[in-house]
Amino acid sequence: MGDIKGFMKYDRQEYHKQPVDVRVRHFKEFIELPAEKELREQGARCMDCGVPFCQNGCPIGNIIPDWNDLVFRDRWEEAIERLHKTNNFPEFTGRICPAPCENSCVLGINAPPVTIKNIELAIVEHAYNKNWIKPRPPKQRTGMKVAVIGSGPAGLACADQLNKKGHKVTVYEKNDCIGGLLTLGIPDFKLEKWIVERRIKRMAEEGVVFKTGQYIGVNVSAKEIRSKHDAVVLCGGAEAPRELPIPGRELEGVVQAMYYLPQQNLRNNNYSVEKFMNTCADNVLQIRPASMSQVTAKGKKVVVLGGGDTGSDCVGTANRQGAASVHQFELMPKPPEQRANDNPWPNWAFVLRTSSSHEEGAIRDYAILTKKLTGAGGKLKKLHGVRLQWLRDPATGQMKMSEVPGSEFEMECDLLLLAMGFTGPVKKGMLDELGVELDARGNVKADASKMTSVPGVFTAGDMTRGQSLVVWAIHEGRVAAEGVHSYLSAKVASPA
Repeated sequence: MGDIKGFMKYDRQEYHKQPVDVRVRHFKEFIELPAEKELREQGARCMDCGVPFCQNGCPIGNIIPDWNDLVFRDRWEEAIERLHKTNNFPEFTGRICPAPCENSCVLGINAPPVTIKNIELAIVEHAYNKNWIKPRPPKQRTGMKVAVIGSGPAGLACADQLNKKGHKVTVYEKNDCIGGLLTLGIPDFKLEKWIVERRIKRMAEEGVVFKTGQYIGVNVSAKEIRSKHDAVVLCGGAEAPRELPIPGRELEGVVQAMYYLPQQNLRNNNYSVEKFMNTCADNVLQIRPASMSQVTAKGKKVVVLGGGDTGSDCVGTANRQGAASVHQFELMPKPPEQRANDNPWPNWAFVLRTSSSHEEGAIRDYAILTKKLTGAGGKLKKLHGVRLQWLRDPATGQMKMSEVPGSEFEMECDLLLLAMGFTGPVKKGMLDELGVELDARGNVKADASKMTSVPGVFTAGDMTRGQSLVVWAIHEGRVAAEGVHSYLSAKVASPA
């Protein structure tokens, strides 16, 4: 390390954010990275810790101490080269990753950890500004053709890696826009879509082919795709949302979060909302009254069910749309402010987190169970809930909930957003047609190389892992690419 006392000399400095009353008026990003001098000081905070646990906390194994030090030494071009060795898309993870690396930072044992995520973002944006990220198509082609189905982070990472190895890669996407949840799910105020398009443009210039409107298993035969390619990689995500099977679920105004969030992204970027709904109505929406074709929170009393990132994104979107009020309810109890004794470093810290969307206004409440919904004229009017008590079962050690007697309540609500997670991939269509085996959780089963039960058909990301982080999807896509490359290399060595 260049400054062995850097962690003692400099305090952690976050990026600057626009004031709340300014940023809620628009859907664009609102952060500003510190100046280069300040970023170099943040890089200097990286300790000579001996064992960099941050790398263990990072799913893709980023060589974090190296590029922290390179930033400190003002060697930015080397820093982006080191960063790209492990991460195909640092401009995505630098914005939206929850930074498990920082939870594992050695400095974080008794001080604020290094701003790893911010430095990562600074490196890649500096590199783009300097025009260091240029198209680098492979010098030779193998003649092998690979179909990647799904253009989310797993599919893009897999396609990028396979293209670099010289294979001819075609990415098939059912929607009109490339990027999967990067484009449709994550709000623009966290990730503007020109950033995704910028990387897609580089990949296309390097030889990756992108085809939109290709709903494999619906308007395009999965078996036909399989027959035209030497290998296929399924990266369709975990799109089956967790449902709320209670009285009143059918009322207008009860909406899945991943039906609500994409609509605003599509509007912001001049894509068709109706076309999106028609694409996913059968498999994803499950309940879709015709009168709910365009959903907005403007002037409405909004309740978000689910306390995770998707719920937070709903809060930020609802506030920008002009909601009258926003509540966010979580089934689990309120997390502690600091690590509990049974949650030691360097594990992920299960603590209360306040996102930028929460800063913008929302009443958060915990240990609440929604019992039923009531309305008038087919429209949602009220939520009826009860408070919960969570106690640990001495026999099993598991937490169990029970309703608190007399805690029943009702509140006015005309837009209920379901952000309760996903149960796995959609089975209807592509998976049924290919006949791939599923695991006990209903995800696509795969071996260590990410090959499914069907030879030559691989899988990656949430489709096999279950709902997870973008950084895990990138890791999965890279692993699948290695598996496909080994399979194709063996096929060339011993043609049948």
